[in-house]
Amino acid sequence: MKADFDQAAANYDHTFTHTEIGQMQRALVYGELSNHLHGIQTILEINCGTGEDAVWFSKKNYTITATDISPKMIDIAKSKANLHFAVADINSITTTFAGEKFDLLFSNFGGLNCLSRPELEQFFREISSILSPQGKMALVIMPKNTLWERLYFLAKAQFKNSSRRKKASVIAKVDGENVTTFYYNPKDIVTLANTNFEITAVKPIGFFVPPSYLNDFFTNKKGLLRFLNRLEQGVKHWSWLSKYADHYLIILQKK
Repeated sequence: MKADFDQAAANYDHTFTHTEIGQMQRALVYGELSNHLHGIQTILEINCGTGEDAVWFSKKNYTITATDISPKMIDIAKSKANLHFAVADINSITTTFAGEKFDLLFSNFGGLNCLSRPELEQFFREISSILSPQGKMALVIMPKNTLWERLYFLAKAQFKNSSRRKKASVIAKVDGENVTTFYYNPKDIVTLANTNFEITAVKPIGFFVPPSYLNDFFTNKKGLLRFLNRLEQGVKHWSWLSKYADHYLIILQKK
């Protein structure tokens, strides 16, 4: 990965983790993920950021190893809990943990969107080597057809940007960091991972709940935000909405 996210580390919890929208989206992930953790003991998290998910797994008594490419992200994560945090690049993760086996690989909120299509294909080809038999992956990914983003840019009369996610790649701003970003619909992931994995579930994350960059807009509209969250609960099992949401959770199991 080219972006190291060190610049984003200091503000990440303030601009996402601890915001009401960030907490709502994370709760959606946890609610669905909890249905797929039976038999799981050991977990490898990639792009763990400031360690919020690793702390959650630890409190649920899972053995968690959490990694990120950013040393500053890892420093903040270590300040939250005495867990196994390590600096590691997604592109060399199978080398870093060669010889080890994990029951689940977890990636939250678009970390894999930093990989180009050839890089992501290589990731799926190699990652099974560090997963246990019948091991799973739970991946939260940003799709191409997000309705919130289209509406956002149309409202700002930025018509070209309204369909930017369909480009080969986009330069996205993450707390001052320029991040080359690639978007993938669920069917893209199924195709790229097909050799070693089969799909178990796909769920929308943030079809009604808005993206975190709209948090300031909703600061004084808490009632509306709670209403949108209630609507989200009603459609969270509608898999076909996944490619239109802000993110989606896809569960894959090793063949």
